[in-house]
Amino acid sequence: MTLDEDRLLRLAEQLSDKAGARFVLGIVGPPGGGKSTLAERLRDVLNEAGNVAVVAPMDGFHRSNAELDAMGARGRKGEPDTFDAERYVEALRQVRGRERVEWPTFSRVTDEPVPGGVVIEDEPIVITEGNYLLLDEGPWKNVRGLVDEVWFVDVPDAVLVPRLLERFLAGGRSREEAEAKIADSDLRNAALVRATRDRADLVL
Repeated sequence: MTLDEDRLLRLAEQLSDKAGARFVLGIVGPPGGGKSTLAERLRDVLNEAGNVAVVAPMDGFHRSNAELDAMGARGRKGEPDTFDAERYVEALRQVRGRERVEWPTFSRVTDEPVPGGVVIEDEPIVITEGNYLLLDEGPWKNVRGLVDEVWFVDVPDAVLVPRLLERFLAGGRSREEAEAKIADSDLRNAALVRATRDRADLVL
């Protein structure tokens, strides 16, 4: 995803205007769509003027590989049920209550969640990004009511596939394994996520 600096600054200004009380922004889109990049750039621009924003990624709520193995779901990692959606919703409730939250992140090196990777304290803007923030099923349906605004990052498959392939190869998968994962799981996830686009407040 590309986003010119002028537009980025305008988006950051919109968030700054809403930061009197805690404001929770959701950034959603398909895997490999650039959600993390946008969230981190917004955070950095906002924090140039002070410590006001923090990124709280949904990826920290991946189930562990041991849990996925027990479920027989390791090959489907990244699909909705391979996340602990209940814990994610509870963490968002704590954020809304302005509690101090030790928020998990995700390591692409170990391919595992990292407990307490981010600590949310008194920052007035929390940016949470992930695939399923607008999914209207199971525990995911509770997310939208805990997020003030959701921005959808829309990226075509022709852009996603090379990005995902590079990601998986860098993570140690063979090309055959990476291509199978993309075809059998990630592109299906992308279609599921795109079906939620109309529920977003803004499409980028």
